[in-house]
Amino acid sequence: MSQLPPLNGLRAFEMAGRSLNFRAAADELGVTQGAVAQQVRQLEAHLGLQLFERLPKGLAFTSPGRTYHVNVAAAFEALRNATDHLMPDSGKVLVSVTPTFAAKWLIPNLPDFSAKHPEIDLSILATEKVSSFHGDAIDLAVRQGEPPFGASLDAHLLFRQEVVAVAAPSLVEGEIIPVSADAMSCLPKLHDTHDLWPEFLRLNNIEDKGGHGLRLSQTSLAVDAALLGQGVALVSRFLVTAEIAAKSLIQITPDTMSGRQDFYLLAKRKSRHNPAVDAAITWFLAQAER
Repeated sequence: MSQLPPLNGLRAFEMAGRSLNFRAAADELGVTQGAVAQQVRQLEAHLGLQLFERLPKGLAFTSPGRTYHVNVAAAFEALRNATDHLMPDSGKVLVSVTPTFAAKWLIPNLPDFSAKHPEIDLSILATEKVSSFHGDAIDLAVRQGEPPFGASLDAHLLFRQEVVAVAAPSLVEGEIIPVSADAMSCLPKLHDTHDLWPEFLRLNNIEDKGGHGLRLSQTSLAVDAALLGQGVALVSRFLVTAEIAAKSLIQITPDTMSGRQDFYLLAKRKSRHNPAVDAAITWFLAQAER
């Protein structure tokens, strides 16, 4: 490093060489014209060569100065290209979500995002594991839990947890809706990894007489099984809003269950986001508000 010329001088020389004018270089660098001239003089002193001829109305390269500028400009261009490859694409956003959130909320809403932001390439990382903003290079994450999520993250509330019991109309055919406690007790239950049925039944003083029920690894699978009439699923209301509106699923009891495991959109805390990330955050919040 001791053999390198002054880097500020190289930068000033490269800028001044583009326009052959110290004032134009100063405007681009945000410094004074005198500062640029001094940095170039220091570079010339270090090299023992004159790089510019100072003219009444600007600059002219000396012969060694012209050759040196070609190489210095190429070096700065290589640095810019290396940095561009290192930095994330300003038009791409990678969001980490659970498979259930992806299947039941995000993917059905993606046409709206694409229509409003055709310039943004939104990529979805659907995984049950907690993705790392650093290790997995994600820009956003939807996580269920309770703040704080970490000092380096901003948390935006998307949905409060409101768990409802839903079933296909065929499963409760002939029953009066809302179903009675006795009917709820005997209906087959669909269980997922959240295992909410024991608490839901306890809160409503219902004894489970529906057998072991089907056990599934994801809430989205429990919803799919409910659609097929295989049992009653407990699921956050926002995940089945469309199915309830279409009457392919029925909320069979007005009883709900809330908790502190709400759904949040997380983003890295910093002074300035990638504009595409900011646009995605705004869309997620507006769509959730709907």
